[in-house]
Amino acid sequence: MDRFNLVKESFVKKEVPVEVPSGKTSDYFGELVFDRKKMAKYLDADSLKALLSCIEGGKPLGRKEADGVARGMKEWAMEHGVTHVTHWFQPLTEGTAEKHDSLIDYDGKGGVIESFDGKALVQQEPDASSFPSGGIRATFEARGYTAWDPTSPVFILDDTLCIPTVFVSYTGEALDNKMPLKRALKAVSDAAVPICRLFDPAVEKVYSFLGWEQEYFLVDEALYAARTDLMITGRTLFGHNSSKNQQLDDHYFAAIPPRVAAFMRDLEIAGHKLGIPLKTRHNEVAPNQFELAPIFGETNLSNDQNQIVMNLMNKIARKHGFVVLLHEKPFDGINGSGKHNNWSLGTDTGTSLLAPGKDAMGNLQFVTFFVNVLAAVQRHNGLLKASIASATNAHRLGANEAPPAIVSAFLGRTMTDVLRKLLELPSDTPIEIAGKKGKSLGLVEIPEIFVDNTDRNRTSPFAFTGNRFEFRAVGSSANCAGAMTTLNAAVAEQLIDFKKVVDTELKAGKTLQVAIMDSLKPLIASVIDTVCFDGNGYTEEWLSEAARRGLDVETNVPKMFCEFTKPASVEMFTKTGVYTEKDLEARNEVKWETYVKKVQIESRVMVRMALNHIIPAALEYKAKLMKEVAMAKDIYGNLEICGTELRILGDVSKYIDEVVLRTDAMKKALDEADAIADGYKQALAYHYIAESLPALRKPIDMLEELVDNKLWPLPKYRELLFIS
Repeated sequence: MDRFNLVKESFVKKEVPVEVPSGKTSDYFGELVFDRKKMAKYLDADSLKALLSCIEGGKPLGRKEADGVARGMKEWAMEHGVTHVTHWFQPLTEGTAEKHDSLIDYDGKGGVIESFDGKALVQQEPDASSFPSGGIRATFEARGYTAWDPTSPVFILDDTLCIPTVFVSYTGEALDNKMPLKRALKAVSDAAVPICRLFDPAVEKVYSFLGWEQEYFLVDEALYAARTDLMITGRTLFGHNSSKNQQLDDHYFAAIPPRVAAFMRDLEIAGHKLGIPLKTRHNEVAPNQFELAPIFGETNLSNDQNQIVMNLMNKIARKHGFVVLLHEKPFDGINGSGKHNNWSLGTDTGTSLLAPGKDAMGNLQFVTFFVNVLAAVQRHNGLLKASIASATNAHRLGANEAPPAIVSAFLGRTMTDVLRKLLELPSDTPIEIAGKKGKSLGLVEIPEIFVDNTDRNRTSPFAFTGNRFEFRAVGSSANCAGAMTTLNAAVAEQLIDFKKVVDTELKAGKTLQVAIMDSLKPLIASVIDTVCFDGNGYTEEWLSEAARRGLDVETNVPKMFCEFTKPASVEMFTKTGVYTEKDLEARNEVKWETYVKKVQIESRVMVRMALNHIIPAALEYKAKLMKEVAMAKDIYGNLEICGTELRILGDVSKYIDEVVLRTDAMKKALDEADAIADGYKQALAYHYIAESLPALRKPIDMLEELVDNKLWPLPKYRELLFIS
């Protein structure tokens, strides 16, 4: 089917009916999750008590109790038609993995029965040799284990009971993203609790919270299938900008197209059944770009839910004749897609640590955590950027609405003024909330209506938005665990060191207020004019200023990854118990290898499409022009009448020659890069190949403008981006 019929087909596709459950959303919310309500119904008293103690207090689950939990889960699952069970885990591929086992076992009488016990619930043994490990596991060392994470509820997808798990090697190293995240969450809790107890002795645990905002593109599946680059790399490697793209700002928050709305509704229903509190949906800035977001949740669970949603999106989109694009920059010249990570901390007593308190001491606690987060971001500035770096996110950072590749923190005028005032006033000055306390000179006042007292800065990678920080630089295809592990570990280290300083001040006989403020003031003075920046992050002036301030301005992704193995990073991760030095070295090998493969695939696809799609179409058009010129010469006896044809012919020939020249150069560069044995050096070589891709793209995009529209073999941007 040619491109024109594909476009026509995409226009006539009808909206797919959505099966909407009867009743309110709350009636079916979580029906496919083994939550506490179902635990109480399906578990015996001993198993329920043991499981809740495991979830809430971290106490180990005995084999007898595990068998009891498994029996209850099996009963509930089979009522929903479940026939298989899988340990659902997150290897170092940024995605998820699963191996399904049937519930059947021999009954000893020549038949089978459904069987599921505590051993199958708690542990499984997938092959570990084929997953990225950075050398931790050799190919012949295949044994790896998945182990149940009881803090993330078991759920049902289709006919399979899915058990969230960590993934470790035979020798105990973490081979996944969940295990380090859980360690980081424990580290930040362990570090924050002693500080919280200075204000409230009842605090036992501190939770990290995550609210992700998932941006994505939808394209028609028929047009997607006609674009080899989209199918293999997730982005368009060629394509001239459409005359109309996002310049009219008419797509952002506009009415959602009916076919897209049906997809969104279907996705929301599936998510709600799985206990995922999807709340927001809207058109994003670029054409065919959209966003969804859930209610804030505990970081480990919220991250699992994001992974589930990403899988659901791909499946449900196909039902509606779409393909979801999660690449950070699938189309040139328009906004890319991110996954803003809204992050916060809160106590088990219900206190938000990044929002003002109810009194002066509560506000002091807020300022304590607020400043220490900024200090952690300053301290591990380059490392935080490395945590969100990838071959795909490199295309997005600094482009259009995305933040630049410099991690700075936006505070807004109000909080900047508060910090500067804290530096000026005596350390025993109370911090009050305006409107709740009588005004008096000397008070440091935080506005009562706090959530909306700052503007928003779209160019800031790490912005304070009233009661949380928004880590906006995370890529749309990424696993949030990478950024959240690094951020929580960095904050944990900073809090540990801060508590030591405060203890020294308290031993010197200072009051709690004075001890804390005397410990905070050096941090405030350090962060306020370094990592804190409220201006335009896109300007050349900011690039120079950021370098002068000592912020990391590196844009070479393979070099960014080196931050993980720098002494300060190794010390931080080992002190908090998140990674060993061996873990970090291995993960860097995985990052470099993944980077190489991503760019390698893109460059190979680009070369082959240039040779197999673009050049044949251009040559066919060239032959057509030459035939017309020859005919004109035969008829008129000269070429003067063919001035236009000759000019176009010359341009087409020039661009064809340039495409051939650049494909030959790229093939040579690929051969040279592939011959490099060292992982880091090979990644550096591929970084320069990645930087050369636009040079090959440019003449092809010029040919798209010149070649007869009927001959062009690929769906164009104007066809891909305006069909909904």
